[in-house]
Amino acid sequence: MVEQAISRTPPFRLWRAIIKASSGLLAFERLALMGLMYLLTALILVNVITRYSRLPLYWIDESAVYSVVWLTFIGASAMTRLRLDFAVTMLTEHLSARRQKIAKVISTAMVVVFGVILIVTCVLWMDPIGLARAGFDVRKFSGETFNFLYTERTQTLNWPTWVVYLTLPIFAVSITIHGLANLLEDLGLVPRTPPKGFELSELDGVN
Repeated sequence: MVEQAISRTPPFRLWRAIIKASSGLLAFERLALMGLMYLLTALILVNVITRYSRLPLYWIDESAVYSVVWLTFIGASAMTRLRLDFAVTMLTEHLSARRQKIAKVISTAMVVVFGVILIVTCVLWMDPIGLARAGFDVRKFSGETFNFLYTERTQTLNWPTWVVYLTLPIFAVSITIHGLANLLEDLGLVPRTPPKGFELSELDGVN
């Protein structure tokens, strides 16, 4: 009865919602990582074949670079949830178990703070409110704010650069959600959830 009463409290529901959101996001990131790795492999193979045939496709180089960028940020977000991010334990390994737990909580909280700061930075940079005030007229927006993000295009693909840069706000939101999920687990507010779709040994985690 007590456990049922606790599970119905609004804070616990919010905590479970964060864990569920993190798990769903991690599952999507797993699929995205596989897709990007297949895409990157295909781009490299096509690039080799076309260059060997003396019919190079110049847009493939840029496509491969952007694939690596997206792969890096999505992978970094997934590694945060899987606790595979780097950790320096030269100091904490000499602390007591209680102080190690405190240090771990502080470290995880700093990840959340970093994610929130990055979200704010991306909002100020992309300025969606200013773009809406300009009636989504990118030329008017650039003239008023001197922010040329929405008028620039990539060199060979001729894509809008803001589409490529979307990886930054996506990464900021995802790392914040994963950081909150890890923080709730480190605080003991929710049970630790094993990742699905990732086979990790006991030696894989470093944080």
